[in-house]
Amino acid sequence: MYDIVIVGAGPAGSNLARLIGDKYKILLIDKRDLENDNAKNRLNKCCGGLLAPDAQKMIAKLGLGIPKDILVNPQLFAVRTIDLTNNLEKLYQRFYYNMDREKFDRWLVSLLPTGVDKKFNSIFKGFDEIPGGYETRYIHNGKEISVKTRVIVGADGALSKVRKSISKDINIPEVYISIQEWFECSYSMPYFTAIFDEEISDFYSWIIPKENYVLLGSALRPKENTREKYDILKNKLTQRGFNFVNKIKIEGTYIVRPKKISQLYEGRDGIALIGEASGAISPSSAEGISYALKSSLYLAQSLEDGIDGFLVRYKKKVKDIKLNLFLKNLKSPALQQCTIHYLGS
Repeated sequence: MYDIVIVGAGPAGSNLARLIGDKYKILLIDKRDLENDNAKNRLNKCCGGLLAPDAQKMIAKLGLGIPKDILVNPQLFAVRTIDLTNNLEKLYQRFYYNMDREKFDRWLVSLLPTGVDKKFNSIFKGFDEIPGGYETRYIHNGKEISVKTRVIVGADGALSKVRKSISKDINIPEVYISIQEWFECSYSMPYFTAIFDEEISDFYSWIIPKENYVLLGSALRPKENTREKYDILKNKLTQRGFNFVNKIKIEGTYIVRPKKISQLYEGRDGIALIGEASGAISPSSAEGISYALKSSLYLAQSLEDGIDGFLVRYKKKVKDIKLNLFLKNLKSPALQQCTIHYLGS
């Protein structure tokens, strides 16, 4: 019998487990293997691997220091914005930690208290309500395992199974497909590039240098010729002098974009949602690490006085996240005109 089962060991789930693992009996489930460096069939998170200023503030608030082996060159002190629709460019100062996202997630897992039970290479299947809590099911090593818990926390990302189980698709944020390709790069690119093009997407695209590689990614609406639009983007940027040759790999994932504060859903009964599973992610830049860390901190604080009434306390705390999302949505149109410097915040 667990006190809390956490589904998802990204920044939200791992940070929560770290903060409450000494007080509660915790089970942490993730489909990736975040402990074995030599794991086969590694499932890497499709992410640009930039730690934005708001995420840096949360790292500081949590009293953490990032090990240098997580960082990769170059460290970025500037953002270049390219508005292809209006043929505009702008360069402004903004500092991002450039990092290896998989190492970042592994580092957070390494900070967990020894009492936290971890089940990696595991797939969450669902749950049933039982007296006093829930019976949770997951598959590990090909076998379905059931455990009992008082609380379930969904930290399982954009297409959260936990959220879908309790919300019945009500107030789901808009879903986008993120496509990202890695290319060999022999020349220096000392900035993060954000690209806006109404023909490609009503969100944005990006170019990120990382050691000897450059990443080209785009957030695209599903079922709207996503691959074709990505290739059009690549051709347009090639014509502007960018060099995308010697492709190393391609990654893809879903991301959500909350357009209304009602799309941030904290959970119900004994089930809570944190991070992107709750809809907490920037609608202007898709930056999610700061929201993952903040929402998991708020939930941990809400559990300090026990499980009874924790969700009511959590809902009160996330009001400032809702306000933040509301303000970000006001800024998004201006952002796409490359006139206001809120990217990544």
